[in-house]
Amino acid sequence: MLDVRWRLGGPPGREDYDRGHLPGAVHLDLDVDLAGPPGAGGRHPLPGLDVLQGALRAAGVRSDRPVVVYDTDNGSVAARAWWLLRWAGHRQVSVLDGGFAAWVAEGLPLTTEVPTPEPGDITVRSGGMPVLDADEAADLARHGVLLDARAPERYRGDTEPIDPRAGHIPGARNAPFSGHTGDDGRWRSPRELAGRFAGLGVPEAGGTRVGAYCGSGVTAASVVLALEVAGVTGPDAPAGLYVGSWSQWSADRDRPAATGQEPG
Repeated sequence: MLDVRWRLGGPPGREDYDRGHLPGAVHLDLDVDLAGPPGAGGRHPLPGLDVLQGALRAAGVRSDRPVVVYDTDNGSVAARAWWLLRWAGHRQVSVLDGGFAAWVAEGLPLTTEVPTPEPGDITVRSGGMPVLDADEAADLARHGVLLDARAPERYRGDTEPIDPRAGHIPGARNAPFSGHTGDDGRWRSPRELAGRFAGLGVPEAGGTRVGAYCGSGVTAASVVLALEVAGVTGPDAPAGLYVGSWSQWSADRDRPAATGQEPG
């Protein structure tokens, strides 16, 4: 079990972990273990294969044993770990519905004991999930469906608190990751999710090329997961993830930016 709690702007998720976590859970740091250094690839590019493999083995991840990941509540950060494990070739990965908050709400036990897991044996092999580059994302926005997981105000370009420019990739459609969960923080049913995506132009029957991006390739992973939960995509044909996302796109002045509510 992996604890990947994290907040944009801090404090570090390790502080939450040290105050209490699910028994047996091992903490992984999004910025250190689940992403490479920020730069030309965006704010949370893919980690090096050796870095990811080392972190997962130290956490006890084995290739033949299921992995459960959780974050604070809505699964948006846990989905990044889910996606990376799938990308690395691990097929038995789940996200805890409702995360840490749901566990606490049900009165289940917590601990401050830090486990010392037996080293894992996973061998990281990239390619288990499709990765989009900027050109592929641009093409998908015009000839398929590219979903932007950010909040509506960032999609419209009303505000941009983090990245170089405001707006969105021309042709992309807004699908805020917050829409995956209900008021109780639990994930919506497969039927509800399928209906939401159908309203965004992704038919329940599939057959449409679809991908996702966000600010830095973290919360967009929850769109990929939600599409699979909804049955719109499947493990053998998942949605693509533009890992560089808006942090990479907006830093390239040669790439256009659309603003407003419409895809553009």
